[in-house]
Parts: sequence; C-alpha cells; structure tokens
Amino acid sequence: LCCCEYVDRRGRRNHLAACCCDCEELDDGCDRWLTCKSLPPGALERIADTIADRLRVPWFSGAVKINVSLVPPLVLLPVFLHVAALHFLLGLIILTSLPVVVLWYYYLTHRRKERTLFFLSLGLFSLGYMYYVFLREVVPRGHVEYSQVVVLTCGLILMLAALSRAKKDPGYLPIPAGNEKPSHQGLPNKSVRGSSSGLHGISGAASSRAVNGEAKGYCRMSAEQLEGVKKDWCTKCQLVRPARAGHCRLCGRCVRRLDHHCVWINSCVGEQNHQAFILALSFFMLTSVYGITLTLHTICRGRTPFVALLYCPGAYSDYSSALSFTCVWYCAIVTAGMGYILLIQLLNISYNVTEREARLALRDNTGRRLLGGLVIDTGQYNRGLLCNWGHFLSLGASPPQRSAEDIV
Repeated sequence: LCCCEYVDRRGRRNHLAACCCDCEELDDGCDRWLTCKSLPPGALERIADTIADRLRVPWFSGAVKINVSLVPPLVLLPVFLHVAALHFLLGLIILTSLPVVVLWYYYLTHRRKERTLFFLSLGLFSLGYMYYVFLREVVPRGHVEYSQVVVLTCGLILMLAALSRAKKDPGYLPIPAGNEKPSHQGLPNKSVRGSSSGLHGISGAASSRAVNGEAKGYCRMSAEQLEGVKKDWCTKCQLVRPARAGHCRLCGRCVRRLDHHCVWINSCVGEQNHQAFILALSFFMLTSVYGITLTLHTICRGRTPFVALLYCPGAYSDYSSALSFTCVWYCAIVTAGMGYILLIQLLNISYNVTEREARLALRDNTGRRLLGGLVIDTGQYNRGLLCNWGHFLSLGASPPQRSAEDIV
C-alpha cells in the first residue's frame, strides 16, 4: 500500500482521493432526504461507520484511521474557551453547557456499551491546553516565580506517570484456551458457598491456573479461611471467578477485585491498578488546585482564591485576563468533578467496598447507606479503618501478604 491507500472495513483496497465516491449509504440517505422520505432503521449508524472508516491520514505503510472521538476535544475545547472569554454571559452559558454535553455523551456511550477515547482525550488535552495558557498568559505577567512553575510541572509529570500506570493491566483473569475448556461447564450461574466439595473445586481451579502460568494471586488456604467465601461462574469468559472479581461488559473481560470501568482512562479499575488510579486522582487534585491558586493570585491580586473565583473585578478588562479567568473556571469545574470521584473512592476504601459491590448491594438491598448515601457498606469485607487501608495498600503484593478475600 502507498501512503494514501488503505483496506476499508469491507476488506477492499481503497484510496483517500475516493473518500466521497461509492458511498451507497450516504447516497441513499441524500435521496430519501430530497424526496422527504424517512431513513430506514440503522441508516445513520451505517453512514457514521462509513465516514469513520474513511477518515484517515496518509502514513508510510498506508493511510491510518483517525478515531472520530479524538477530534471534538482537540477542536471544540479551544474554540469554546476563546469564545467564552469574549464576554461574561458567553462564559456563563458555555461553562454551564459543557458539563451537560459531557454527561449526555457519557450516558449515550454507557447505554450503547461502547468504549470511547473521547473522555481520555478530553482530559489529556485539557491538561495540556491549561498548561499552555498558564505559560503563555499567566507566567509572563511576572508574578509567578520560576520555582512555582517547576513545582507545577513536576506535579503534572507525576500525575501523567501515575495515569500511565493506571492504564496498564487492571488484573484481567486469564481466558481459558479453546482446547482447554474448564471442567466447571455445568456450574450454575449463581454464587456457591464454600464447603468441603467447594474446597476441592477451588484448589483444582487454582492448580489449573498455576499450570497456565497464572499462579500469582492464588494459593492453598485452610478451611477456616475458605468458609463463607464465594465463587461464581462467568458464562461469557467461561471461567470460575475469584471472590470480588467481576466481568466488565465494556472490556469484555473478568477483572480481579473489579471496582468500576473508568471512562476517563478508558480502562477498568481493578486489583492491579487501583492504587495508581487513586494516586493519579490525588496528583491531579493537588496540581489543579495549585495552578488555580497561582493564576488567581496573578489576575486578581489582593484577594483569596475562593473570593477571587466568585468576584474578580477587571477580569474581563483585557482578553488575556479574560481567557485566564475562563480557564480557571473550567479547571474548577473539572476539579470539582474529579474531587467528588476521589472522595467516593477514599470512602469506599475506608469501608473496603468496591463500586461494583456497592451497586450490587443497592440492587439486592443488602447494604446500608452511610454518610448521607455517599458510601454503601456491605459489611462483608469491612474489618475496620486501619485494616481496610492496609488491605488496599497491599493490593498486588505477593500472595502470603494478601488477605483471604482477594486470594481466593
């Protein structure tokens, strides 16, 4: 293939110059629109798939497909922020509409059970663009010291490093090979309480995982440790899941100690990356609050950051100050949302409950609401504040150092 050629979704060789040719779905849609006829079911989805397949850029080994979800944040975010900086009312309308649009798109993708890079690209591009505005509009005013810029940059780098670690394997369970189907095909799709027969089944499952090279996280335990521990059968992955593991319908995999699927990292949060996820959120909060404080001290001198965020006379006196103040409010909205997520995570860790377990407890009415409904305590794994945090900090450690709930 030359740099402008590619193999389309139908397996045919195509060229970028023919991007508007032979589009049967689009031609049929235009004909129906001109004749005032309604589109058949699924026509818009087929047109969107065709456009997404032909949206490519030239590359050495053939035209590379561009993910459509990456484009809106890169194009619309700077445009919206610059328009919002033109007038106070425009800023109010745009900064109010943006969270609504993001929540609507999240609901749309969540209902369709689709994975998207929109939220990850929005988060990363927001970080980069806010940092660019800070260096271009705030630092040249001379009120920010060099050491403060270094601290802000280091916080941003640490946050990206933690985010990179959180993007890695969350603790996927191994998928059985096609020629080595498990011997638990007849297990019912409901939880089974551990007993003497259950002990044999679990030890057998552990030995089979050891053969497949997945012995990490599984070890032999006494009957006292196994008593009351559940195991269940995943009909999609065709394997016996350990306690607290769950199947992610977006990733299509079972994850050890599944907490939730996070759209902001486009991955699951599980046993192996939960600590990195909390670390990334913490670094983001610290860096964002520090950057907001530095910016407000520059454009609204003589006022505390909280007062300056609500009342900053002269912020729209020049375009540079208006853009900086608009970006501060955008950062404040994002920081408030991420702060809520971090608060829920810290409370769940303190009660040793995952988001998945909390949702299941609400559905089955088996948990109790605490702290005004911010946390759902199932009581199954709660061993006290210190023990719960010790258990969380030991996630991913060697098997002898881990608690029975996560090993089995």
